[in-house]
Amino acid sequence: MNFYFIWFFIMFFFSLMSFYFSLIFNLNEYFLMIEYKLMSFNSVPFYFVILLDWISLIFMSVVMFISSMVIIYSYNYMGGLNYSSIRFLFLVILFIFSMVLMITSPNLLSILLGWDGLGLVSYCLVIYYNSNKSYLAGLVTCLTNRLGDIGLLICISWMMSYGSWHFMLYLDFFCSSLYNMIIISCFTKSAQIPFSCWLPAAMAAPTPVSSLVHSSTLVTAGVYLLIRFFNFFNFNNYLFMFLSMMTMIMSSLCANYEFDLKKIIALSTLSQLGLMMTSLFLGMMEMSFFHLITHAMFKSLIFLCSGIFIFYMNDNQDIRMMGSVCMSMPVTTSCFNIASMALCGIPFLSGFYSKDLILESSLFLNLNLIVFFMLYLSMGLTMMYSFRLFYYSMIYNNKFISYNLMIDSLNFMILGISLLTFFSIFFGSVIMWIINLDIMLINLPMNLKLLSLLMILMGMWIGLECFNFKNFFNLKYYMFNSYMWYMYSHSFYGYKYSFHLGKSFMFNVCMWGEYYGGMGVSMYMLKLSFFIQNLINNNMKIFMISFLIWFFIMI
Repeated sequence: MNFYFIWFFIMFFFSLMSFYFSLIFNLNEYFLMIEYKLMSFNSVPFYFVILLDWISLIFMSVVMFISSMVIIYSYNYMGGLNYSSIRFLFLVILFIFSMVLMITSPNLLSILLGWDGLGLVSYCLVIYYNSNKSYLAGLVTCLTNRLGDIGLLICISWMMSYGSWHFMLYLDFFCSSLYNMIIISCFTKSAQIPFSCWLPAAMAAPTPVSSLVHSSTLVTAGVYLLIRFFNFFNFNNYLFMFLSMMTMIMSSLCANYEFDLKKIIALSTLSQLGLMMTSLFLGMMEMSFFHLITHAMFKSLIFLCSGIFIFYMNDNQDIRMMGSVCMSMPVTTSCFNIASMALCGIPFLSGFYSKDLILESSLFLNLNLIVFFMLYLSMGLTMMYSFRLFYYSMIYNNKFISYNLMIDSLNFMILGISLLTFFSIFFGSVIMWIINLDIMLINLPMNLKLLSLLMILMGMWIGLECFNFKNFFNLKYYMFNSYMWYMYSHSFYGYKYSFHLGKSFMFNVCMWGEYYGGMGVSMYMLKLSFFIQNLINNNMKIFMISFLIWFFIMI
């Protein structure tokens, strides 16, 4: 028995167990809190609390199921028996455990533990291949996520005035600034504008990592935390809603000008995260959660299928080098296309239930025409980049790159994706019946009801037309879209101005503060270390004398 198989069975078993318990909890409206007192400091007790209700249980079940599929997939993909692959396996398991800690805790301290664990382990996983590119990507990922950690730390110190960190019991008492701080820290984890750069950069990780981390766990941690903190008065928030809608539009547009297979999928994850955030800020918490768990299924499937393409195509990620893959890998391509269709919201696949429900429910919130237009436009753009991906990988003429390697052999990779395909088709409708979201009657006129289907077909048509554009826009437009609207550069300008500001302040105001504060202390430490170094570099005599002096003092 291999480690990979053992952990696959453990994760799969826990997934089934938590799904079963989530059904029971949802049916009987149970709510279980397990409390363990760690220590008491004067009058401040420190409790370790685990909260189990149907939301946390069903999300835990989805995470465990996807991670079990990823583990059995990695056995073939990473090479099952060498030492570095075992290290990889334990990193993934550490990641899953910190995710579970974050899901089940109603206490902001233990949430910070899980949150930090996610950030650090994902850094280790992104730099797994040890190339310069992956080091840079890991640094961008880690440092952007640190901003969210800082926000959470501020919230923890803020909450000390409320008497406890069990935020579930105080949701109606918090002031709105605390909610804003939480929202901004969740924006860093979920890669919304202005923190979106790290998600495409994190694609330097191995494909199983991208499937687990950057589709269903790490990036949805922010959305999940906001679902936990959900308070209707503070979340009808149009500024944040506009930011997440811009994320949706931006990532869909950028995916249309990208040629790296994994980056396209990462950008589509980003647009779906924008949709979840938008529905959350419109006050539709259950639908946001529903889209979160259905999206996790088909997006991890897309990643795993693209991993098989990369694996059998000589480590090639450029979609211009792929073409007619469907000839040699029929099973993988059919799974890939089913997942893409679920992502676009083709009727009666799992993505359709959550996506159309969000769009049609948003029509009842008397929003203005621009919001309505942007929501439906983002849906059309989703279809556009998915069809572009389909065109380049399936229809476009074959480049004969490593043609002899392409094969659909029956191995554990195929096992993982076939199970996930089954869930990508049925999961949406099943969960909809379980959560009872179909009780709500949405009564719309015919033209609005058909509009979502029309936008899908429209996106498909525009995607087809885009291949015929020859030098249609000037170069700056393409640069603008392929560099994520120059987001790196904007952050550089902000850094530059703040640096100059800090410098001018330091020379005018902080001279005495710096001298007696941090700078002075570090200067004295430096002088002291130089003095000790001089002592050690000198001959043995001084060393012996100092030793004797200390010896007599000790006696």
